[in-house]
Amino acid sequence: MRLIVPSLLLLVAGCAATPKETARAEADQAQRANKLATRLAGFTPGHPQDCLQNFPGDRSSETIGSTILYVQSPKLIYRNDTTGGCESAEHGDYYVTVSPSGRLCRGDIARTVQPNAGNIPTGSCALGAFVPYTRP
Repeated sequence: MRLIVPSLLLLVAGCAATPKETARAEADQAQRANKLATRLAGFTPGHPQDCLQNFPGDRSSETIGSTILYVQSPKLIYRNDTTGGCESAEHGDYYVTVSPSGRLCRGDIARTVQPNAGNIPTGSCALGAFVPYTRP
C-alpha cells in the first residue's frame, strides 16, 4: 500500500499539463477563434436548426478546431460546433458521417479518417446545431 500511493501520485503528476503546454493550447484556441471570426466576418447568424436539409456532396466544408463550416454558397454558410474530437480534419483528414435520416442532424456521429493511410480512423465527434450565417 505504501508503494501504491506514491506511484499513483507520480502517475497523476505526469498527466498534468506544463505551463508551456497550457500556454500553447490557449494560443492555439485564440488563433482558431480569430480564424473563425475572420471567416464569418460580414455574415449574420440565424436561428439554429436541428438538421441540415439536402446538403449536396459537391459543396465544401472547412474545419476550424472543433467547428465545421458547411459552405452552401458565397452567401450562405452553416456553422456546426461539434463536441470535439474531429480536429484532425483541419489538417486534411476526411469526415465520414452516417445518418439514419439521410441528412445531417444534431447528434449524428462524424468520424474522421486519414485518406492516404487506408482510411485509418483518427477521431469522432457528435454534431451540434446547424446555425445558418448569411451575407447580403
